[in-house]
Amino acid sequence: MINYNPKDWFTFIFHIHKADTFRKLWPLMLSVAVFSGIIAYSELHFLKLAQTATVKNIGMMHSLLGFVISMLLVFRTNTSYDRWWEGRRLLGELTNISRNLAIKIKSLKLGAQEYEYFSYAIPKYAFALKEHLREKQYFGKNSFLVEVDGGKHIPNQVAASLSARIFDLEAAGKISGEQLIILSGDLNRFTDICGGCERIKKTPIPFSYSAFIKKFLFIYVITLPFGWVFSLGYFVIPIVPFILYVLASLELIAEEIENPFGEDANDLPVDEICNNIEKHVGEILN
Repeated sequence: MINYNPKDWFTFIFHIHKADTFRKLWPLMLSVAVFSGIIAYSELHFLKLAQTATVKNIGMMHSLLGFVISMLLVFRTNTSYDRWWEGRRLLGELTNISRNLAIKIKSLKLGAQEYEYFSYAIPKYAFALKEHLREKQYFGKNSFLVEVDGGKHIPNQVAASLSARIFDLEAAGKISGEQLIILSGDLNRFTDICGGCERIKKTPIPFSYSAFIKKFLFIYVITLPFGWVFSLGYFVIPIVPFILYVLASLELIAEEIENPFGEDANDLPVDEICNNIEKHVGEILN
């Protein structure tokens, strides 16, 4: 995730960051500019269709379709941002539950061996979830405290280890049945958060909807020179690529943030969140 000062307008306007959509779109924008130049040259020097009133009014079609495409892109962007924000809310809940669980474990007055286990296992669930959402085979360091099988669902294995340890403490008489119920509630929330994050990651926008937006956007932009060359002339060369930049950038941004757990510039700071969980749980238990 990019850390920035929202009040620094100069940087936003004149600096092209690596996450800027212009870096991805400039080859296509250049191609559209060349195409627009060819259409303008053909019309102004050879075809001269502007003298025909019917042909000259083709641009009205783009005025009507412009409203439709703007509504589609607004809906697309809002839907993606909702997924991004829900992911951030789930990770914030994971942070709070990890802290609360560590505080409750600390208040039980257990031995140093138990504190060592929980100070390792609680943050390990956050790291396991991070790597699971990024579809990586295994993560970080292993430990004899929590053994996992890299070929299986690692967050479930860590949660199962935590749950088993809690039940062992109750069986040994170190915690009461009421305390077991309270701690189990926090552990259950770990799995709920994992399920919510998996739902966001594995349920993208329907294929037909995404394909329609891209096709509609391409046809709209590629036909702009035909409708506007009669009134704009050679000015279609800079104007049409700029319109492409504005409309296509909204789609690119929506595609990037609809899966907020990756390593793109605009994704959530998952690494930082996991490191903070490890730091704060360690401070509480150690």
